[in-house]
Amino acid sequence: MKFLNGCWLWKEGTAGFSPAEAYEVDIRKDEVYILAPTHHINHKGDTLGGINLSIRITTPFPEVIRVEAYHFKGKKDNGPQFDISIPQREIKAKESDGLLTIESGSLRLVIDENTWSMAYFRGNDLLTKSTGRDFAYIKTDWKGDAYNKNDKDAFFRQQLDLRVGELVYGLGEHFGPFVKNGQSIDMWNEDGGTSTDQSYKNIPFYLTNRGYGVFVNHPEKVSFEVATEQVSKVAFSVPGERIDYFVINGPTMKDVISRYTDITGKPALTPQWTFGLWLSTSFTTNYDEKTVMSFVDGMEERGIPLSVFHFDCCWMREFHWTDFIWDKRVFPDPKGLLKRMHEKGLKICVWINSYIAQESALFDEGMEKGYFLKTKEGDVWQWDMWQPGMALVDFTNPDAKKWFQSGLKKLLDMGVDCFKTDFGERIPVDNVRWFSGADPEKMHNYYTYLYNQAVYELLVEERGENEAVLFARSATAGGQKFPVHWGGDCWSSYESMAESLRGGLSLTSSGFGYWSHDIGGFEDASTPDVYKRWAAFGLLSSHSRLHGSTSYRVPWVYDEEAVDVVRFFSKLKCRLIPYLYSQAVNTSVSGIPMTRSMALEFSSDRNALYLDRQYMLGDSLLVAPIFRDDGIAEYYLPKGIWTNMLTGEVRKISECGCWFSEKHSYLSIPLWVRENSIVAISPDQKRAGDSYREGICFNVYSLHENAETTVFENGEKVCKLKLERKENRVKYICEAAVDAAYKINFVNEGKEVEIISGEDIIEL
Repeated sequence: MKFLNGCWLWKEGTAGFSPAEAYEVDIRKDEVYILAPTHHINHKGDTLGGINLSIRITTPFPEVIRVEAYHFKGKKDNGPQFDISIPQREIKAKESDGLLTIESGSLRLVIDENTWSMAYFRGNDLLTKSTGRDFAYIKTDWKGDAYNKNDKDAFFRQQLDLRVGELVYGLGEHFGPFVKNGQSIDMWNEDGGTSTDQSYKNIPFYLTNRGYGVFVNHPEKVSFEVATEQVSKVAFSVPGERIDYFVINGPTMKDVISRYTDITGKPALTPQWTFGLWLSTSFTTNYDEKTVMSFVDGMEERGIPLSVFHFDCCWMREFHWTDFIWDKRVFPDPKGLLKRMHEKGLKICVWINSYIAQESALFDEGMEKGYFLKTKEGDVWQWDMWQPGMALVDFTNPDAKKWFQSGLKKLLDMGVDCFKTDFGERIPVDNVRWFSGADPEKMHNYYTYLYNQAVYELLVEERGENEAVLFARSATAGGQKFPVHWGGDCWSSYESMAESLRGGLSLTSSGFGYWSHDIGGFEDASTPDVYKRWAAFGLLSSHSRLHGSTSYRVPWVYDEEAVDVVRFFSKLKCRLIPYLYSQAVNTSVSGIPMTRSMALEFSSDRNALYLDRQYMLGDSLLVAPIFRDDGIAEYYLPKGIWTNMLTGEVRKISECGCWFSEKHSYLSIPLWVRENSIVAISPDQKRAGDSYREGICFNVYSLHENAETTVFENGEKVCKLKLERKENRVKYICEAAVDAAYKINFVNEGKEVEIISGEDIIEL
């Protein structure tokens, strides 16, 4: 939100009140409390009026400093609050010569008590600062102290300096430019598709290439001005009488994300089978049991490994969404159908949302028992958008949550394995009352957290932690704990394919570990050309799903070559499952995403900082999707030795990195392996969820120093391989959980050896 008129003036009617000095400083055991008047106190008469700000500073984690400030302490906060982990830690603070210094690891906050400036340092390196009126309590309808009666015009704002060349990333899934400098972004979830400035997943957290980040701990509409209103600053503002934010040190951007997810939660580990191909019925297509089985059998007959079949909306009867009841006209024996699909080795996902239509079998019960969101007058809140007469499940009511979960449990008992938790963005704020008394403005974004949490917790309870997974569209901070998330409604074009990737990279720069998108696009039907290029891209994402709107996405409806492409890349992904799943284990522990931007992985390479049409898939694989109908791939390789996984070609890139432009067939994509990488594969893997613990091959690329990798299967450690190289001699140390033989393939040196547990020397 913008408050200024140029550099010097506030907008008409607006007034800002910034700390003038630290009048009182109280260093306590676990916090520093500061009383900060917004005018200098020269004598006791200056204390008789005016605005004071109360500021509390804590250090809940090493390398993290939290700042909380309020104007009117008595303003009631009805919540909700983000579900964050905040341990109490003793604070390290001191005063000297008018400076207050607060330390957390190598991160320091230095406050000038006399002039009020806030400067954040990493060691002696200044990261960012706020001075003057950067930090301010703001009134947008100011008439003077005596007439200050309306709290609807109150805001808190902080502005933090950007250094020359500093770039900002994150803030959730946004489909515009990947680098956020020059953008005004409001944290307000909306169902707007991928081709607009609206977002399904707004996360009030950003990080910069200087290796620090800021998390604004407010679920309501936080407004960010990223080098806009003042082009050398990031401003964030929140409505009301309080502000709460964390400054998080790196020194790397990966470290920042890891520490941010210490606060808001790590991405849960998704089941191994989720990394295979998901096939959907699509959105509003006509389908029945015969259609479904024709898709399943068609994929099997064509040799395309399928892991999950997804039933979208129309598994339920029209006008009845959501009631959790199969449409008997097209699925007379749903339990038998699911059993037959399980016998084919498939997992089953079904579409749900938390909107209950008036024709739903659940509506009367939900209305009578008070399970729906109500108006202030006590009526059930309803509207006709999406489903005629629909109501909204009120998850702030514990009984409503259990009621909703009971409907899902019946589906799990029937054989359903997971749920696509669609929607959750169109949450009203006017004339509504939540069961808990929660603030409607704060509930707008936070609703999706409660919705997905309710479903995920049931899956953990019924299926176990290692088997729980969602396919969710909306999210807020902390939503990464309930994976997976997909990119929403995209068009079926190269432009939309590119915007989907920008959104995905922004999301994974915001603490989300996994990401998927609709292969071939959602709206309309793509050309065979776009579909085939998107299939390669989608099957080299952490999670892969074929899904559309009004048309099917099975490859044979495009052309026979599309079948070849989907088969080729599906099998490639199956072979990569040991690598991918093990990377996912690391993601669940560290918070570092599987699909990550080049800026995140190569932040010291200036050429990588703006790249948004390629990405790293885990630590070792670089993927560059093709966005042109002439088959030309344009991509960048940073300094190092890179090996093409598909062809074996080796490129030694000099100090400055190098750009490439080359033509690819549909059975090809730039897929490069980083030097000193060990990529675990399963050469004969038939399906993502199958066991590979006795058939692992370690492909070693350009080993020039020590390297190691740990392989996991279905949540359990299978083996750890460590390689130590001296000239042409490589010592291996293999720690295995089971007695098995493994292969090591030194790709760049043309040598393959078989090893067992223990250690030995390999001559190259």
